[in-house]
Amino acid sequence: MRIFSTMLLAGALGAQTSPDLSQQFDKTDVMIPMRDGVKLHTEIYAPKSSNERWPFLITRTPYGPGLDPQGFRVVLSGIYAELAQEGYIFVFQDIRGRYKSEGQFVMMRPPRAKSDAQAIDESTDAYDTIEWLLKNVPNHNGRAGVLGISYGGWLTVMAMIDPHPALKAVSEQASPADMYLGDDFHHNGAFRLSYGLEYSARMETSKQNEAFDFDRFDTFDWFLRLGPIANFNKKYVHEKLPTWNDFVEHPNYDEFWQRQAVTPYLKQANVPNLVPNLNVAGWWDQEDFYGPLKIYETLEKFDQGHRNYLVAGPWNHGGWARGTGRTLGKIDFASDTSKYFREKVQAPWFAYWLKDKGKLELPEALAFQTGSNKWERYDAWPPRDGVERKKIFFHDAGGLSFDEPRAESATGDFDSYVSDPAHPVPYRHRPIEALYGGPSGWAPWLVEDQRFVYERPDVLSWETEPLTSDLAVAGDIVAHLFASTTGTDSDWIVKLIDVYPEKGEKDPPMNGYQLMIANEVLRARFRNGFEKPEPVVAGQVTEYSIDLHSNNHAYLKGHRVMVEVQSTWFPLIDRNPQKFVPNIFMAGEADYQKAEQRVYRSPRYPSNVELPVVR
Repeated sequence: MRIFSTMLLAGALGAQTSPDLSQQFDKTDVMIPMRDGVKLHTEIYAPKSSNERWPFLITRTPYGPGLDPQGFRVVLSGIYAELAQEGYIFVFQDIRGRYKSEGQFVMMRPPRAKSDAQAIDESTDAYDTIEWLLKNVPNHNGRAGVLGISYGGWLTVMAMIDPHPALKAVSEQASPADMYLGDDFHHNGAFRLSYGLEYSARMETSKQNEAFDFDRFDTFDWFLRLGPIANFNKKYVHEKLPTWNDFVEHPNYDEFWQRQAVTPYLKQANVPNLVPNLNVAGWWDQEDFYGPLKIYETLEKFDQGHRNYLVAGPWNHGGWARGTGRTLGKIDFASDTSKYFREKVQAPWFAYWLKDKGKLELPEALAFQTGSNKWERYDAWPPRDGVERKKIFFHDAGGLSFDEPRAESATGDFDSYVSDPAHPVPYRHRPIEALYGGPSGWAPWLVEDQRFVYERPDVLSWETEPLTSDLAVAGDIVAHLFASTTGTDSDWIVKLIDVYPEKGEKDPPMNGYQLMIANEVLRARFRNGFEKPEPVVAGQVTEYSIDLHSNNHAYLKGHRVMVEVQSTWFPLIDRNPQKFVPNIFMAGEADYQKAEQRVYRSPRYPSNVELPVVR
């Protein structure tokens, strides 16, 4: 849920000369009253031509404005340029407690209990906003759309849960769906330390997005010196950040986190006239990749009128909204993927539903296949036809193949390493800059060359021989790990990697490049469920099933498939003490200990990754 207002602007506009928006729009600032009397600051941009009745296109945000020198939202000439050319009454609103809006800000405010007629939430605020606009803004056509990215995407989902009758189309983009299972703050119960700390501090220190003030450039060093994460409250914020206090008080998947998850509310909203929704995801979204796919999957079960669509492309968080999308980091996709989305997908989507313009020619799922660098059209996601699930197994001597493990191995039936919380594996190249407040490598880190950890003694790897033909995977990827630890808790991180040939790349630095395709972490205490953590039995071989999520990637001829396993990923993920404690947020220095980790690769314990191979 990264801060989007100014960040996206800069990337979208680049060195372009901004047009004079005052010549295109009449701007009005209003305070719109909600049903409980709280007023929300709202900017309305109406096209100067009044010969046509326009639909409303609404974005609600906690991130505030990005204004040009004349006081106009520069997104209208940046990420919304294609939509502005089509013509809408644009509406931008600060949610409760942010910037110029009244009321109290609550991070990811849970949906209200509908039995309480006086209750409010983001859904009622969206409803009341649309109602006010219809009654007070002239020259509209009676229809409204909502779109947003990240937190704005989640606010879009909230608008469609209990929608106003005039809400005719939405586009949920990179919305979180579950902050404990797979989005910003946790993945499978493992706490996303650097992001959780920096984001909560930025959002709750003031209404104006103030970055946390690290006293050193390399935050890897800062977080390691912090010691147990209980020290953050003791030394820095002293229980003054509500969201951080929630992390500490709710270490497990209890009612607090379950109330925030959107899936139950989407299930309650399964009406025949589901609001048409364009779900948008990026294969390398460093913040909210789980969310849009989960939202699409949930809505699909109730989509009787074929109004639920998915677009997934080669982007990081919000990458489709800025620039051309030709590259991400060092990876070149051979076409302008972001520009294509904005011009050929997003703009026609809203024109069709809000203006009865053109034909809806989108497939059920439009997914960019990386590697081959082409858009693919599917009748369903994950694809049901032409895909075979095949397991690729770990072997001795670092081998990886579709052959099952042999009965005997000269090197034993496992590979091992020592995981030391005092010397964790960095999740990206150091120095690891702060996420906010200056230049940062956070945005493209998922496409970084993984060779920087390849030879570490606490990272295991297995890889195939060079492929003799292309190998395409499309759909859900699952790792099945048979492993043991000498500790009583552990983290297991699995990475699926595309290893480029050592010679022959057009761009020489790409020779031997290790591109991460899919990854995930599982905190072992939650192997049997996320509500009640359980200690691991030290030394006992245990099977861990780790969902690496969906992907659409072609391993090209001559490339290799690689799998890596490790137990620290710092400071992306907080350090597991590797000794079971009731609440890691309250762990002490003495609780952190080394552990020997074993990953098995025998006929009895055949560790593998299950791939959806395109036939």
